[in-house]
Amino acid sequence: MSAVIVETVRPERGVEVETAVLDIVENALRNARFEMDAVVMRTAMSPGIREQHDAFPLIADRRGRMVAGQFGSFIDGFLSGYDGTVEEGDVFFTSDPYACDGAISHANDWLVLLPIYFEKALVGWAAMFGHMSDVGGKVPGSLPTDAVSIHEEGVIVPPVKLFRGGTLDQQLLDTVLNQVRLPSWNRADLNAVLASCRTAETRVRELCERFGADTYLSTLELLLERNRQAMAKLFRQVVPEQPVTFEDFVDDDGRGEGPFRIRCSLWREGDRVVLDFTGTSEQAEGSINFLLNENVLRMFFGVYTIMAVDPMILFNDGFYPLVDVRIPEGSLLKPRRPAAVSCRTHALGRLFDVLAGLLGQCQPDFLAAAGFSSSPHLMYSGLDRHGKWFQLYQIGFGGVPARPVGDGFDGHSMWPSFTNVPNEYLEAYYPLRIESYETVPDSGGIGRHRGGNGIRVGYRFLEPGEVSIHDDRWFTKPWGVLGGEPGERGTKILERADGSRQVVPAKCDHVAVRPGDLLHFVTWGGGGWGDPLERDPEQVRHDVERGLVTVDGARRYGVVLVDGRVDAERTRTRRAELAAGRGDLPRFNRGGTVEELRARCLAETGLTPPREPAGAGARPEPAPPGPRPGATPARHRDAGPAGGSDRPARAQQPAQSPLEALVHHIARQVTVR
Repeated sequence: MSAVIVETVRPERGVEVETAVLDIVENALRNARFEMDAVVMRTAMSPGIREQHDAFPLIADRRGRMVAGQFGSFIDGFLSGYDGTVEEGDVFFTSDPYACDGAISHANDWLVLLPIYFEKALVGWAAMFGHMSDVGGKVPGSLPTDAVSIHEEGVIVPPVKLFRGGTLDQQLLDTVLNQVRLPSWNRADLNAVLASCRTAETRVRELCERFGADTYLSTLELLLERNRQAMAKLFRQVVPEQPVTFEDFVDDDGRGEGPFRIRCSLWREGDRVVLDFTGTSEQAEGSINFLLNENVLRMFFGVYTIMAVDPMILFNDGFYPLVDVRIPEGSLLKPRRPAAVSCRTHALGRLFDVLAGLLGQCQPDFLAAAGFSSSPHLMYSGLDRHGKWFQLYQIGFGGVPARPVGDGFDGHSMWPSFTNVPNEYLEAYYPLRIESYETVPDSGGIGRHRGGNGIRVGYRFLEPGEVSIHDDRWFTKPWGVLGGEPGERGTKILERADGSRQVVPAKCDHVAVRPGDLLHFVTWGGGGWGDPLERDPEQVRHDVERGLVTVDGARRYGVVLVDGRVDAERTRTRRAELAAGRGDLPRFNRGGTVEELRARCLAETGLTPPREPAGAGARPEPAPPGPRPGATPARHRDAGPAGGSDRPARAQQPAQSPLEALVHHIARQVTVR
């Protein structure tokens, strides 16, 4: 089954291309790609797309290979799964990951593809997908943490023609929008995505009119071939023929099982690179599965390699034939339909940590620590005092890992193009108040280069409603490298208006909130790089001055501060003592094995550790009544189900973890201010 391209002319004649033309077309396409972003930003309605830029553009050649874009080509996956014709004036639309080989990875991503014709010949494609804040399903936001099937996650649109021969299928659009909670948002966002594709279509046609279709297509071939040659040389330099292996984890599946292993081996066979995910955990029962399209993984690997080694290389799909991706069927990264996939962000982001570990073993000079490898979501919804439905979807930021060239950034997104939603916007359009938005000192791992700090956002809710949280790295730690230590985990503390409080699981839905309740949304930091005793004491002092490191945190670097200045003699003495009391510095510091983390989990996080995944075979007998694994112990939470009760939390009990005590102390300071 595959699409049939309908065209009167087939422009296959290759021509010579002047260097000036090559440069003009290359930069014109790059500009058109950014113009697509600008159109979306100015016309979308949801904060996720308009404010945070959660949409990804693409301009491709006639075969669907990306020549300008951000997320790699997903057209091949679509064409292989669509059984029909592609004709001039058509516009395609889908939100079904399984129908397009993971070209999109959950139902919230609405993908629009527009074939570009010039003089009756197909000359390229424009495409974009954007994350819709809601697509129906069992919870507002359509990211249910306890789903076991994609059918619980909202409307699923198979590959269809939204426009046929230039005519909109209005009944189709109305039917889809009837399934969502905020159809005005979805309609505006879909129109924005479509308008961006129309913009790219116009720019490509202008290039064909200026230079001719044959010259335009020949130029694209040169751009792709230039990339292939550059990447082949790069791979020979950085990827060894002997396999290297690395693994990392997604903490839990939202249903009490975890952690789930993502394991990858990397080696080179001639010019071809092999990425083999044998050893990755079997697909989860919960919604953390990630249907990983092979081209998307090629894009991840290529971008990471380019950024680490030679940022001047133009990124496109030309190198894809050089990367062989092997993903076991039925695994966390290749689940079988109808496995739930709505919360796939954690596995997607964790791939970057895995790639860092792999390439860092190949080229130690490029080794970076683990960082903010996810996009944690907060959803807050309900009816305000006027009976109007409100629904917030926001992506959180955290600590970028320390790198060979310097410190990690504090409070940054995993995706470089994402921006935060202004607090003024949130307070103007939603019934809440932002009481804190600040870095979390010492949350970045210590090292010669410091990991970026996570951030703390304090959400004061002004209307009754429900909250959903979609996060990770509460159990495992963002690892440090070459002597650097791990960053701090993320945590979520819900402080009730009556003064009681609870630790909220990282993945939960239907958390009832009332006016005056305060949620401390704390994200994790990046791991540190290198020996912390080699960090310049003046840099440590500067970090303390800026509020990024505490005075006690400075002592972990062996730096003693007196009246805000470095005490050089006491610093030398302390560093000598610390150096004498430790052994060899590990290349990777995870803060302990999974078994050790399980043993310390309750004391360190206030949450019970997740159960070992049962795999795709026989499931264990249901657990006896009581707190589900990964949920807050009874003494730290409401009497009802985790996050499901609208009753106030019970009075605080004396027992609490060190992390809880610290966060509670900070929360009180913020409230007092």
